[in-house]
Amino acid sequence: MVSKIVSGGQTGVDRAALDAAIKLGIAHGGWVPKGRLAEDGPLPETYHLRETSTAVYAERTEKNVIDSDGTLIISRGELTGGSEATRESALKHERPWLHVDLSRMSAFMSAVRIADWLRAHGIRILNVAGPRASKDPRIYRDALSLLECVFFLSQAPAAGTGDTVSEAAARSKDLPENIRQAVERLLDELPFKDRVIVANMSESELPALSKTLGEHIVNRYALAGGNPALLRSLRWKARRALADEADAAAVVIRELWKQLRATHSLRRVK
Repeated sequence: MVSKIVSGGQTGVDRAALDAAIKLGIAHGGWVPKGRLAEDGPLPETYHLRETSTAVYAERTEKNVIDSDGTLIISRGELTGGSEATRESALKHERPWLHVDLSRMSAFMSAVRIADWLRAHGIRILNVAGPRASKDPRIYRDALSLLECVFFLSQAPAAGTGDTVSEAAARSKDLPENIRQAVERLLDELPFKDRVIVANMSESELPALSKTLGEHIVNRYALAGGNPALLRSLRWKARRALADEADAAAVVIRELWKQLRATHSLRRVK
Protein backbone atom coordinates (compact mmCIF):
# COMPACT_ATOMS: atom_id res chain seq x y z
CA MET A 1 0.00 0.00 0.00
CA VAL A 2 1.26 3.55 0.69
CA SER A 3 4.99 3.55 1.42
CA LYS A 4 5.60 7.31 1.31
CA ILE A 5 3.58 10.49 1.90
CA VAL A 6 4.57 13.78 0.30
CA SER A 7 3.17 17.28 0.70
CA GLY A 8 4.13 20.93 0.27
CA GLY A 9 4.83 21.58 3.95
CA GLN A 10 2.21 24.30 4.42
CA THR A 11 0.23 24.55 7.67
CA GLY A 12 -3.09 22.68 7.79
CA VAL A 13 -3.53 19.57 5.66
CA ASP A 14 0.04 19.53 4.30
CA ARG A 15 1.55 19.51 7.79
CA ALA A 16 -0.99 16.97 9.05
CA ALA A 17 0.08 14.59 6.26
CA LEU A 18 3.74 14.88 7.21
CA ASP A 19 3.02 14.42 10.92
CA ALA A 20 0.83 11.40 10.21
CA ALA A 21 3.62 9.81 8.16
CA ILE A 22 6.16 10.38 10.93
CA LYS A 23 3.81 9.01 13.58
CA LEU A 24 2.96 5.92 11.53
CA GLY A 25 6.57 5.23 10.59
CA ILE A 26 5.99 5.92 6.89
CA ALA A 27 8.60 7.70 4.78
CA HIS A 28 7.77 11.32 3.97
CA GLY A 29 9.05 14.01 1.63
CA GLY A 30 8.03 16.38 -1.12
CA TRP A 31 8.86 19.84 -2.38
CA VAL A 32 8.64 23.10 -0.45
CA PRO A 33 9.09 26.65 -1.87
CA LYS A 34 12.59 28.17 -1.73
CA GLY A 35 13.42 29.29 1.79
CA ARG A 36 11.21 26.46 3.11
CA LEU A 37 8.37 28.96 2.88
CA ALA A 38 5.17 28.43 4.92
CA GLU A 39 2.71 30.81 6.50
CA ASP A 40 4.06 30.16 10.02
CA GLY A 41 7.70 30.71 8.99
CA PRO A 42 10.37 28.46 7.48
CA LEU A 43 9.44 24.78 7.59
CA PRO A 44 11.53 23.06 10.32
CA GLU A 45 14.39 20.87 9.13
CA THR A 46 12.81 17.89 10.88
CA TYR A 47 10.59 17.61 7.80
CA HIS A 48 12.58 16.05 4.95
CA LEU A 49 11.41 18.21 2.06
CA ARG A 50 13.45 19.63 -0.82
CA GLU A 51 13.38 23.29 -1.81
CA THR A 52 12.28 24.34 -5.28
CA SER A 53 14.26 26.89 -7.30
CA THR A 54 11.78 29.68 -6.54
CA ALA A 55 9.46 30.80 -3.72
CA VAL A 56 6.44 30.35 -6.00
CA TYR A 57 3.93 27.94 -4.43
CA ALA A 58 2.71 26.70 -7.81
CA GLU A 59 6.13 25.20 -8.60
CA ARG A 60 6.15 22.95 -5.55
CA THR A 61 2.49 22.05 -6.13
CA GLU A 62 3.23 20.74 -9.61
CA LYS A 63 6.39 18.89 -8.57
CA ASN A 64 4.57 17.05 -5.80
CA VAL A 65 1.83 15.98 -8.21
CA ILE A 66 4.38 14.74 -10.77
CA ASP A 67 6.53 12.88 -8.23
CA SER A 68 3.64 10.91 -6.70
CA ASP A 69 1.37 8.08 -7.83
CA GLY A 70 -1.76 9.96 -6.86
CA THR A 71 -3.00 13.06 -5.03
CA LEU A 72 -5.46 13.17 -2.14
CA ILE A 73 -7.05 16.56 -1.42
CA ILE A 74 -8.78 16.94 1.96
CA SER A 75 -11.00 19.95 2.58
CA ARG A 76 -14.12 21.14 4.32
CA GLY A 77 -16.12 22.62 1.46
CA GLU A 78 -15.38 23.40 -2.18
CA LEU A 79 -11.80 23.61 -3.43
CA THR A 80 -10.29 27.07 -3.72
CA GLY A 81 -6.84 28.64 -4.07
CA GLY A 82 -3.93 26.25 -3.80
CA SER A 83 -6.21 23.23 -3.29
CA GLU A 84 -7.94 23.92 -6.60
CA ALA A 85 -4.54 24.48 -8.24
CA THR A 86 -3.49 21.04 -7.00
CA ARG A 87 -6.55 19.45 -8.61
CA GLU A 88 -5.88 21.27 -11.88
CA SER A 89 -2.26 20.10 -11.85
CA ALA A 90 -3.35 16.48 -11.35
CA LEU A 91 -5.74 16.83 -14.29
CA LYS A 92 -3.04 18.46 -16.44
CA HIS A 93 -0.57 15.63 -15.82
CA GLU A 94 -3.27 12.93 -15.95
CA ARG A 95 -2.51 11.65 -12.47
CA PRO A 96 -5.09 9.97 -10.21
CA TRP A 97 -6.65 12.35 -7.70
CA LEU A 98 -9.37 12.23 -5.07
CA HIS A 99 -11.11 15.08 -3.26
CA VAL A 100 -12.65 14.30 0.13
CA ASP A 101 -15.01 16.99 1.43
CA LEU A 102 -15.40 16.52 5.19
CA SER A 103 -18.47 18.76 5.23
CA ARG A 104 -20.33 16.29 3.02
CA MET A 105 -19.07 12.90 4.23
CA SER A 106 -18.51 11.36 7.67
CA ALA A 107 -14.99 10.53 8.77
CA PHE A 108 -15.76 6.80 8.56
CA MET A 109 -17.08 6.97 5.01
CA SER A 110 -14.18 9.25 4.02
CA ALA A 111 -11.73 6.65 5.31
CA VAL A 112 -13.48 3.87 3.37
CA ARG A 113 -13.55 5.95 0.18
CA ILE A 114 -9.85 6.85 0.47
CA ALA A 115 -8.93 3.22 1.14
CA ASP A 116 -10.86 1.99 -1.89
CA TRP A 117 -9.21 4.66 -4.07
CA LEU A 118 -5.70 3.86 -2.84
CA ARG A 119 -6.27 0.17 -3.54
CA ALA A 120 -7.85 0.71 -6.94
CA HIS A 121 -4.96 2.83 -8.22
CA GLY A 122 -2.15 0.98 -6.45
CA ILE A 123 -0.94 4.20 -4.81
CA ARG A 124 2.43 3.83 -3.11
CA ILE A 125 3.65 7.43 -3.11
CA LEU A 126 0.74 9.60 -1.96
CA ASN A 127 0.64 13.37 -2.36
CA VAL A 128 -1.65 15.03 0.20
CA ALA A 129 -2.92 18.59 -0.11
CA GLY A 130 -5.65 20.87 1.21
CA PRO A 131 -6.35 24.19 2.94
CA ARG A 132 -3.82 25.91 5.16
CA ALA A 133 -4.55 26.49 8.86
CA SER A 134 -5.41 30.16 8.41
CA LYS A 135 -8.20 29.16 6.02
CA ASP A 136 -9.57 26.39 8.27
CA PRO A 137 -8.22 26.24 11.85
CA ARG A 138 -9.71 22.76 12.45
CA ILE A 139 -8.48 21.10 9.27
CA TYR A 140 -5.08 20.05 10.67
CA ARG A 141 -6.65 18.07 13.52
CA ASP A 142 -9.31 16.47 11.33
CA ALA A 143 -6.90 15.58 8.53
CA LEU A 144 -4.38 14.10 10.97
CA SER A 145 -7.03 11.92 12.61
CA LEU A 146 -8.34 10.77 9.24
CA LEU A 147 -4.90 9.91 7.86
CA GLU A 148 -3.82 8.09 11.02
CA CYS A 149 -6.90 5.88 10.92
CA VAL A 150 -7.23 5.25 7.20
CA PHE A 151 -4.17 2.99 7.16
CA PHE A 152 -5.89 0.28 9.18
CA LEU A 153 -9.54 0.93 8.29
CA SER A 154 -8.62 0.87 4.61
CA GLN A 155 -7.75 -2.81 4.53
CA ALA A 156 -10.13 -5.52 3.31
CA PRO A 157 -11.72 -7.24 6.34
CA ALA A 158 -10.84 -10.74 5.17
CA ALA A 159 -8.10 -11.91 2.85
CA GLY A 160 -9.27 -12.94 -0.58
CA THR A 161 -12.80 -11.53 -0.39
CA GLY A 162 -12.10 -8.46 -2.48
CA ASP A 163 -14.79 -6.59 -0.51
CA THR A 164 -14.54 -3.09 0.87
CA VAL A 165 -15.15 -2.59 4.57
CA SER A 166 -18.62 -1.20 3.88
CA GLU A 167 -19.61 -4.12 1.62
CA ALA A 168 -18.52 -6.71 4.14
CA ALA A 169 -20.40 -4.93 6.93
CA ALA A 170 -23.57 -4.80 4.86
CA ARG A 171 -23.42 -8.56 4.20
CA SER A 172 -22.64 -9.56 7.75
CA LYS A 173 -25.51 -11.64 9.16
CA ASP A 174 -24.28 -12.77 12.56
CA LEU A 175 -23.44 -10.36 15.36
CA PRO A 176 -21.14 -10.74 18.37
CA GLU A 177 -23.06 -11.22 21.61
CA ASN A 178 -20.36 -10.06 24.01
CA ILE A 179 -17.25 -7.92 24.11
CA ARG A 180 -14.92 -10.92 23.82
CA GLN A 181 -16.48 -11.95 20.51
CA ALA A 182 -16.46 -8.37 19.23
CA VAL A 183 -12.76 -7.96 19.95
CA GLU A 184 -11.91 -11.37 18.50
CA ARG A 185 -13.60 -10.43 15.22
CA LEU A 186 -11.76 -7.13 15.04
CA LEU A 187 -8.48 -8.94 15.64
CA ASP A 188 -9.29 -11.30 12.76
CA GLU A 189 -10.09 -8.38 10.45
CA LEU A 190 -7.10 -6.15 11.16
CA PRO A 191 -3.87 -6.91 9.27
CA PHE A 192 -0.72 -7.28 11.37
CA LYS A 193 0.57 -3.80 10.52
CA ASP A 194 -2.66 -2.21 11.64
CA ARG A 195 -2.69 -4.16 14.89
CA VAL A 196 0.79 -2.81 15.59
CA ILE A 197 -0.38 0.76 14.89
CA VAL A 198 -3.26 0.48 17.36
CA ALA A 199 -1.09 -1.25 19.98
CA ASN A 200 1.44 1.57 19.95
CA MET A 201 -1.08 4.37 20.38
CA SER A 202 -1.28 5.94 23.82
CA GLU A 203 -4.51 5.72 25.79
CA SER A 204 -5.02 9.46 25.35
CA GLU A 205 -4.98 8.98 21.57
CA LEU A 206 -7.81 6.42 21.49
CA PRO A 207 -10.61 9.03 21.16
CA ALA A 208 -9.14 9.90 17.74
CA LEU A 209 -10.47 6.52 16.56
CA SER A 210 -14.07 7.30 17.47
CA LYS A 211 -15.03 8.82 14.11
CA THR A 212 -13.51 6.03 12.08
CA LEU A 213 -13.03 2.72 13.86
CA GLY A 214 -15.81 3.68 16.27
CA GLU A 215 -18.33 4.22 13.47
CA HIS A 216 -17.21 0.96 11.87
CA ILE A 217 -17.95 -0.89 15.11
CA VAL A 218 -21.34 0.82 15.51
CA ASN A 219 -22.37 -0.11 11.96
CA ARG A 220 -20.89 -3.60 11.80
CA TYR A 221 -22.08 -4.76 15.22
CA ALA A 222 -25.47 -2.97 15.18
CA LEU A 223 -24.88 -0.96 18.34
CA ALA A 224 -27.62 1.55 17.49
CA GLY A 225 -30.22 -0.54 19.31
CA GLY A 226 -30.03 -3.69 17.20
CA ASN A 227 -27.73 -5.78 19.38
CA PRO A 228 -28.99 -5.75 22.99
CA ALA A 229 -26.82 -8.73 24.03
CA LEU A 230 -23.59 -6.95 23.11
CA LEU A 231 -24.79 -3.70 24.67
CA ARG A 232 -25.45 -5.53 27.96
CA SER A 233 -21.94 -7.00 27.83
CA LEU A 234 -20.42 -3.57 27.19
CA ARG A 235 -22.34 -2.00 30.09
CA TRP A 236 -21.07 -4.76 32.35
CA LYS A 237 -17.50 -4.23 31.16
CA ALA A 238 -17.69 -0.46 31.64
CA ARG A 239 -19.45 -0.83 35.01
CA ARG A 240 -21.65 2.14 34.10
CA ALA A 241 -24.49 3.25 31.87
CA LEU A 242 -23.49 3.97 28.27
CA ALA A 243 -24.33 7.42 26.91
CA ASP A 244 -24.90 6.29 23.32
CA GLU A 245 -23.64 3.89 20.65
CA ALA A 246 -20.40 5.90 20.24
CA ASP A 247 -19.73 5.44 23.95
CA ALA A 248 -20.39 1.71 23.55
CA ALA A 249 -17.95 1.50 20.63
CA ALA A 250 -15.32 3.26 22.74
CA VAL A 251 -15.51 0.39 25.26
CA VAL A 252 -14.76 -2.08 22.46
CA ILE A 253 -11.87 0.06 21.17
CA ARG A 254 -10.29 0.27 24.61
CA GLU A 255 -10.53 -3.50 25.14
CA LEU A 256 -9.05 -4.11 21.68
CA TRP A 257 -6.20 -1.72 22.52
CA LYS A 258 -5.53 -3.43 25.85
CA GLN A 259 -5.23 -6.82 24.19
CA LEU A 260 -3.00 -5.53 21.41
CA ARG A 261 -0.75 -3.74 23.91
CA ALA A 262 0.02 -7.14 25.40
CA THR A 263 0.90 -8.77 22.08
CA HIS A 264 1.93 -6.14 19.53
CA SER A 265 3.69 -3.31 21.38
CA LEU A 266 7.04 -2.26 19.98
CA ARG A 267 9.97 -1.02 22.01
CA ARG A 268 10.99 2.26 20.43
CA VAL A 269 14.71 2.68 19.67
CA LYS A 270 15.95 6.24 20.12
